[in-house]
Order: sequence, then C-alpha cells, then structure tokens
Amino acid sequence: MQLVNSVAAVAVGLPAAGEEESAHGNPIIPHMPEFIWSLIIFGLLWFVVAKYVSPRLEQAYQARKAAIEGGMSQAEEAQREANEAKARYEAQLEDARDEAARIREEAKEQGAAIIAEMRAQAGAEASRIIESAHRQIEADRQQASVSLRSEVGRLSIDLASRIVGESLHEETRQKGIVDRFLAELESGAITPRSASGDER
Repeated sequence: MQLVNSVAAVAVGLPAAGEEESAHGNPIIPHMPEFIWSLIIFGLLWFVVAKYVSPRLEQAYQARKAAIEGGMSQAEEAQREANEAKARYEAQLEDARDEAARIREEAKEQGAAIIAEMRAQAGAEASRIIESAHRQIEADRQQASVSLRSEVGRLSIDLASRIVGESLHEETRQKGIVDRFLAELESGAITPRSASGDER
C-alpha cells in the first residue's frame, strides 16, 4: 500500500510520505540547494544592479539634482537681477522726479525773469513814447506860438494900418512894432483890453 502511494505521488508530482517528513522536518532551516541557487541568483542580480542600474540611477539622480539646483540658482539670479533692475528703475524714477522739479523751478525763474524783462522793456518803451510825445507837443507848441505870433502881428498891423490910415507893412517897422507889442503882452505890461483902449 505504501508503494502504491509513493508511485501515485511520484506520478502526480507530490513528494512521498517519507520524503515530506525528511524535507520538512524543520521548517526554519531552508532547503540547501534552493538556498545556494537563491544566493547565486541574488548575487547575479546584485552585480547587475550595482554594475549597470545603480550608476544610471545615480547619474539620473545627479542630473536631476543639478537641474533642480541650476533652476534654483537661475531663479535666485533672476530674482537678484530683478531686484537690481527695480532698484535702478526706482533710482531713475527719483532722478526723473528731481529733474522735473528742477526744470519746473528753472521754468518759474525764467518766467519771472522774462516777465521782469518785458516789464522793463514796456516801461522803457512807455518812457520813450511819453518823451517823444512831450517833444512833439513842445514842437507843436513852438510852431503854434510862431504861427500865432505871425498871425497876431499881421492882424495887428492890418488893424493899426486901418486906424492910422497909412501902410505899416514895411518889413523893418513891422518887425519892431510886432515884437515890442507881443513882448509887452507876454510880460503883462499891457492887456488886450488896455491895448484896444489905447488904440481908440
């Protein structure tokens, strides 16, 4: 019967009853051929991983680390450049504000100077016009005085000629009489009313 069971187990692929007991007598101790083959396969796998896989993983890790660190350093550099650009922009903006204030101040000063200059020119022009007007008035007055003297002298001579009845139009006599008469009128020695009374 035991022989039949062993044959059946061999046919099916199961260990025989005696072998099962000997193979699995202590479950903690591994089966030595399997243990040796497992060690060989593990050693081969370790060698392949250590020789080929691990360096490539290390290279990929270092490349990734360098890329991350490079990206961080580039970000820090970009941040530093942005801060410098911002500082330059703020300095330029401050300079532009100062320049604008200075230009406004200069424009105010120039405007005040131009206004003062225009006022001075207007005052000088007004003085010149007034002086010219005074000269013209004085010339007109002199001309009117000469014309009036001549007209008064001629009328006086005509009137005196009618009263006396003789011609007084001789140049020398006329000049002396008229000048003397006008001088007496200007000095106030005679008035037109007294002169007309004397003539009567």
